[in-house]
Amino acid sequence: MKAAARRLCRQEKMAKKKQVRSKSGKREEKLRLQDALGSDVLAKLKQAKQELATAEEKKKKAEAEKKREERRQRDKNKSFAELLDESPMDWHKYK
Repeated sequence: MKAAARRLCRQEKMAKKKQVRSKSGKREEKLRLQDALGSDVLAKLKQAKQELATAEEKKKKAEAEKKREERRQRDKNKSFAELLDESPMDWHKYK
């Protein structure tokens, strides 16, 4: 009886191990999105990503240039009083 009970216990343990192995095996079998997509679709997505990145870079450069031009125009249109106020020279030193 004891031997039969031991065998039964061993069989139960082995069955549990197999279940654990099968569960972990399912995790390994999960497909990645890259695997599921075709290579042509993946290439199109990468190209679209590249195009978006270059468009974003161009947009940032255009905004920076616009800000520079606005600053230049603002400085150009300042009155003499504004320029004098912004000047680092202090006339009290030279009096």
